[in-house]
Formats: sequence, C-alpha cells, structure tokens
Amino acid sequence: MADRNPGAGANGPEDPLESLRELWEDFRGRVTDRDSDRPSRLGPPRINPLTLAGIALFLWLASGIFIVAPDERGIVLRFGRVVREVGPGPGYHLPYPVEEVFKPSVTQIRKEEFGFRTVSLGPPPRYASENAEALMLTGDENIVKLQFIVQYKIKDEPGGATDFLFNVSSPRETLRAAAEAAMREVVGRNKIDDALTEGKARIQDDVQKRLQEILDHYDVGIQAAAVKLQDVDPPDEVSDAFKDVISAQQDKERLINEANGYANDVVPKARGQAAQLINEAEAYKVAKVQDATGQAQRFIALQAEYAKAKEVTRQRLYLETMEVVLGRANKILLDDGAGQVLPYLPLDQALRARRGAEAPPAGQRVK
Repeated sequence: MADRNPGAGANGPEDPLESLRELWEDFRGRVTDRDSDRPSRLGPPRINPLTLAGIALFLWLASGIFIVAPDERGIVLRFGRVVREVGPGPGYHLPYPVEEVFKPSVTQIRKEEFGFRTVSLGPPPRYASENAEALMLTGDENIVKLQFIVQYKIKDEPGGATDFLFNVSSPRETLRAAAEAAMREVVGRNKIDDALTEGKARIQDDVQKRLQEILDHYDVGIQAAAVKLQDVDPPDEVSDAFKDVISAQQDKERLINEANGYANDVVPKARGQAAQLINEAEAYKVAKVQDATGQAQRFIALQAEYAKAKEVTRQRLYLETMEVVLGRANKILLDDGAGQVLPYLPLDQALRARRGAEAPPAGQRVK
C-alpha cells in the first residue's frame, strides 16, 4: 500500500486518522469485487454475497440467545417438542425454526371469578351476577347463592410450567370447571347454616384442598393459592324468610349468652354459700361430738369414783348441783332464831323479772 502521508518520515509520528483510513481502504479491498482499472463512473463497488451470507448466519445464530427473568421459567421446544426447562438467567437455544423458547411467569397471581363478573373497576365498581354458576344445592336440600373467587399461579416446581403450557388445551377453562365442581361437592356436604354463618372458613379450606387434588390428577401445572367466598346468600325469592331465620338465631344466641352470664354470676355465689353452710355444719358436728365425748368421759370418771366411795360421791354431786342452781337465784337465808321477821313475797317484781327474761333481745324478730 502506498504511503499516504509523505510528511511522516522515519523519525516523525504517524497520523492516527491516516492509519484508520488505510485500514478501512484495505477492508474494502478485501470484501469487494472491484477492478482497479474500472472507471469511477460505473458506480460504487459491489458487496461480496458470501460476506452477506456470513453476516446473516451470524445474526441468525445470535438470535438464539435469551434471558429468563427471576420470576419466569424457560421452556425450550425443538420442532414443537419440549426438550428442556431452564431456570432464571441467560441461556441459548438453536435459532428459530429449529428451537424456540417460552417464558411464562411462575409468580404472577391470577384470578378467576365464579357467580359474578366484574363489569367495571370503578369507582364505584360494578358487577354482574351469573346465577347459573352461583346457585348450588346444600346437604340439607336447600339452595344457596354463592359467589367466590379462586387465586392461582403456575407451579414453580420442575415440570409445572410445561404442564401448564402443553399438557391441557385450555388451562383456564380446566381450572374453572374443576373449581366449580369442587365447590359444589363441598357445599353439597354441608348444611345451609354452615355456608351462611360460621362454616365459611372451613368450606374455603376444603374447596382449596379438593381443587388442588383435581388439578394434580390432570397435571394442569396450576397451584391453587386461595379460595375466597365473597357473598353467600339465599336465593332472592326466599331471602326475606332467611333473614328472619338468621335474626331468630341471633336472638337465640343472645339469650343463651345472657343466661350463661347470669348463671356465671349466681352459681359461684350459691356454691360459696353452700360451702359456708357445710363448713358451719362440720364445725357444729365436731363441737357436739367433742362435747358429748367429754361428758361421756366425765360420766365414766364419776362412775368410777362413785363405785369407790358412794356416799362421798353422792354428797359431792348434791352440793355441786345445788351450787349451780342456787347460785343463779336471788335468795335470803333465815335461821330458826328469826321468828319475829315478817316474810314478804314481792310477786309483782317476780312477774316483771319473768317477763323481762322472756322478752327477745333488741333487733330480733318475734316468731
């Protein structure tokens, strides 16, 4: 190649722009089929077809590079047949149409509505009823209008995304049919009172378990995240009667709670009083038994002494008895020499003393 910078000698610096220009001219000379003697009026040089083919081949091979997001699973197909699943990160597959890759999200929560449809999110939101889905038969042969939603996602375990995409023709319709069948089965095993009142949580759990069993049986590749009951009401034709029944049940529960509260207040008091009376009776019993035991032992001791000295013991008992009796009486003793004293008996004072002894104490009622 001729030197295009005559001013640059062996000792002078080479121009970098000139070097780039020389490289470009050399590249053009290699990739073009150009006759140096052809006049410039014949137009620009023609590009070599092999070069174009090489570039196209390179781009085609590079199109097989793909990246799987953290919330996705990659399913690689070769001529329409699944050959492998790949996790998050970069990957490569043979370019289309030999291989292609699908990347469904395995963390996105999807939702299906049963018994109603969302017409507009609003605000305010508007819904349309679907009675064909909502009306169900309970275990006690009553009809209930039940609306619910099912939240689900693609299984993130190996094979889950493949089953979701290719094992069934319509996973969404399969889920809807399975969810409605599971709900009708569970509601058919319960009474209407359970569906309307305290049994809702249990019904939700039973439906979710049954739905997952059906989906796993058909290998749909779906994980049932939650089943939530929205509105559970009797049919419109009998709604007023059911409201009366529910009101009566609430009144029943209220009265039962009031009765239990009264019982919780009265029963402990009665038990306390009963325990007090029992303790008092036990104490009276112990006192009486001990008193009788003491008297019996005293009598036995007296009998033993009486057997030893009858006259002395008889005289002692007589004197002790008289001491007790006469000690509580008002008395005046006169000897035989007091003959000149006029005896006087105050009958009025004796009667007043007797009435005072028979009168009850202050504050005590006379029976």
